[in-house]
Amino acid sequence: MERRRFLQTAGGAAALVPAALAQQGGARQGAPQDQVSYANYDTRGLIPGSRPADPKVENPPRKAKMHVGTQHTVDDVQLGIISSFGVNHICSTEIGPKVEDWSVDNLSRLKERVEKHGIELSMVPLPLPSAVIGKAEMPAVMQGQSPQRDRDIEAMQQMLRNCAKVGIPAVKYNMSILGVQRIGRTPGRGSATYSTWNYDKAPDKDKLTEAGVVSPDAFWERIDYFLGRMVPVANETKVRMACHPHDPGMPEPQGYRGVHRVLGSVAGLKKFVAMHESPYHGLNFCQGTVSEMLADPNREIHDVIRYFGSRKKIFNVHFRNIRGHFGDFVETFPDNGSVNMLACARTYYEVGYDHMIMPDHVPLIPGDKGGYQAFAFAFGYIQAAIQMLG
Repeated sequence: MERRRFLQTAGGAAALVPAALAQQGGARQGAPQDQVSYANYDTRGLIPGSRPADPKVENPPRKAKMHVGTQHTVDDVQLGIISSFGVNHICSTEIGPKVEDWSVDNLSRLKERVEKHGIELSMVPLPLPSAVIGKAEMPAVMQGQSPQRDRDIEAMQQMLRNCAKVGIPAVKYNMSILGVQRIGRTPGRGSATYSTWNYDKAPDKDKLTEAGVVSPDAFWERIDYFLGRMVPVANETKVRMACHPHDPGMPEPQGYRGVHRVLGSVAGLKKFVAMHESPYHGLNFCQGTVSEMLADPNREIHDVIRYFGSRKKIFNVHFRNIRGHFGDFVETFPDNGSVNMLACARTYYEVGYDHMIMPDHVPLIPGDKGGYQAFAFAFGYIQAAIQMLG
């Protein structure tokens, strides 16, 4: 799309979001979508349905510390566009997997390119992606193959040290073998389509990946091996390590394609953050993925946010909604899924969350090349939610 046209259409979509929020969302947890209303929502951050706060009241609500972020490309055109939306924090997606790609000079140039647009380089991705193991950049780590995994971990240790020298405060990563699993797309609102998962309809349940059968004990051993070598360096460098949950979680004890997704449940994530305890070891908290783990995500998600948020284990938030529940869901726009996202924003506020909240996995819309307009809608929604909180 030509840049001027994109800015006009996407900016217009973002500008419409605050008005849309007044008509959509949920006035209380668990309210059916046809009953929700935010007509009485106090924009200073009080609970839905309460009377507006007296401007003379003492101890006004504290300012929300979370900020809108993104994990877009860092070319100058895109940086100019997202900075126009008020997006001033980013996780870069443009670093190669080799140690030389992570040199101090390369990281410094990347940081300078981002900062000239008034954006902070808040996070970068380690070469442990969400891809299926056969397409992973460093597969030996999750396959438990020494000595190659030792060489790969040593490389990532140096990556943390170089991030610290440049002033990049956090990295994200995955401990993935299966990658992100979906079965296709479902018609959504208007002409949009939603990414879809249904375990009962999933093909090839018994077809093994290149990793073969991976038991829970084997998976935990590989995670422990990695953390035992990386967390001390995170402590040394004070660079936060944010791990993404397994997307989606799978039923136990059968697992999927021979793999047991130990980071695909809330219990698994609790065990994970307790291993090698450190203020620099936590989660890239994909709210969509966590919602996919729950039987009643709209009701249950708040306790999960409070558990990890109160322990300061949330280092980044993928602010994504779903319609459905564990084993059967579609990925929606933020305002028309099963989860009241505005109520979730308040829960992050309550636990004092102070890092990025970013869009993730936006629906596909015909003619919206690259998902730019869908992302613009999500940016506007997040900006409005944060402003509501003060």
